[in-house]
Amino acid sequence: MGPNQIQILGEYKEEGLIPPKIHDIRNFGRLGLCVLLWGSPTLCLAQSQMSSQGSRASSSPESEARQLSASIVGTVVDPSGAAVAGARVKLTSEDPSANQEVLSDDDGQFAFRNLSPGTFKFTVAAEGFTTQAFSGILHPGEDFNSPRIELVLATKSIDVQVAIRQSEVAEEQIKEEEKQRVLSFIPNFYVSYVPNAAPLTPKQKFELAWKSTFDPATFALTGVIAGAQQAHNDFSGYGQGLQGFGKRYGASYADLITGTFIGDAMLPSLLKQDPRYFYKGSGSARSRILYAIANSFICKGDNGHWQGNYSNMLGSIAAGGISNLYYPANGRNRVELTFTNAGFKIGETAVANLLQEFLIRKLTRKSPYHQPANP
Repeated sequence: MGPNQIQILGEYKEEGLIPPKIHDIRNFGRLGLCVLLWGSPTLCLAQSQMSSQGSRASSSPESEARQLSASIVGTVVDPSGAAVAGARVKLTSEDPSANQEVLSDDDGQFAFRNLSPGTFKFTVAAEGFTTQAFSGILHPGEDFNSPRIELVLATKSIDVQVAIRQSEVAEEQIKEEEKQRVLSFIPNFYVSYVPNAAPLTPKQKFELAWKSTFDPATFALTGVIAGAQQAHNDFSGYGQGLQGFGKRYGASYADLITGTFIGDAMLPSLLKQDPRYFYKGSGSARSRILYAIANSFICKGDNGHWQGNYSNMLGSIAAGGISNLYYPANGRNRVELTFTNAGFKIGETAVANLLQEFLIRKLTRKSPYHQPANP
């Protein structure tokens, strides 16, 4: 130890200071340099201590936080492996202030930087895909590389309502009605055993009238009526023999044609009424009798409501008026014949309804199951 060093140590002892360690070469060198430059060992010691503190400050908590911060990176793809751009990735962690949201880039990649260690959760959502959720724990300084996140196509619930048009329902019901025959051969088309049957379109009303009047059984029944009239010498102006039978047959068939097409097709189409008889089939005998007779004057409208049977009544009057054109002159009284025939037509309808309600259904094959139809 040189004389200068002994002198410095002595000064420290006199002033009651703790001398620096001799083996700390760096601090001792600084101390010696300070003594040479300023001549104050106290000032030099302070400078040495400040330098030491500065070196320790270089490793501050902020620097350590930077070294301990973590990150999360990942790639979003679709089921085919193609990148999904614009996917919304939302991160939540223990520290609410660290919650953030990013969008995946054109390569499907996303990243969260400078994250605090701890548990985390992030969700990935994109239009047309189901939302995926992931969670884990971040350790200090860890770069969490999420595996390729493959999104699953979202399933869509489609509510399909199949609505069948009423005309289609009515067409199917008419096909069933056209199978209804009394004793397997007489047409029974104008009876519905379904009380809530679909309304007929004008076209269907005319088709039903056509099929009813031009059915082979109709021609046969018209012949029976004409034969009975000739046997009783009704409408004697027609005469007897084959010629008289032909005239009576023509007049009877003309009545059927005009009554059916006017009362069951034309007027029901114009007035929006249903020409069919809706079988009741339940209740007391009295209620069913009244129902059958009433249906000569009331009918169902296309709207399902009961209303006056104007189609049947006006059709009967119109058919009676037209009959003046072909009945013999000696039996023709224009006004009287018109309303007489109309009255007969309405009465025939009431009798037919009574037979439908109590007898004909039992004789009709292929009649469907029925439900009560109350007006």
